[in-house]
Amino acid sequence: VCLGLPCHPRCIATLMIFQNTRVFAESPEEVYAAFVAPERLSRWWGPAGFRNEFEVFEPREGGSWRFVMVGPDGTRYPNESRIEALTPGELIRVRHVNAPPFTLEIRLSPQDGGTLVTWTQAFDDPDLAQSLAHILQPANEQNLDRWQAELRPPMLGKGGTRAG
Repeated sequence: VCLGLPCHPRCIATLMIFQNTRVFAESPEEVYAAFVAPERLSRWWGPAGFRNEFEVFEPREGGSWRFVMVGPDGTRYPNESRIEALTPGELIRVRHVNAPPFTLEIRLSPQDGGTLVTWTQAFDDPDLAQSLAHILQPANEQNLDRWQAELRPPMLGKGGTRAG
């Protein structure tokens, strides 16, 4: 049963997919550049309070991406992914191969002098997806917050120090 109705493929697919959108002020090329540069990606990837330890990041189709995401409490979350598609300034598709299995597709579209970022995360298992929904929606928004902050670093104050 799906939302009180007999399940059909479209309903099941809806339960497996999470989508977040955001308009960034920067161009699609600038937004894309902050993903494919490992030193930048490691700074913003993940929810607020998390940090990353990259082991391998090969920003090319078929490339490997292995890292440990470290939570605010020090818990370590190993991640292994494969880059399925990269189109500069347009598309990023990553397959998360360890648990939980999912595909993340990020589309970058020019909009009003900036970029519409469409973040779509599709899980293989609808039950698992629903059990994680309360975590995923805010975590994905935090990811977008951090990506946006990476694109707009704090202004330099007097003496070349970062303000704020």
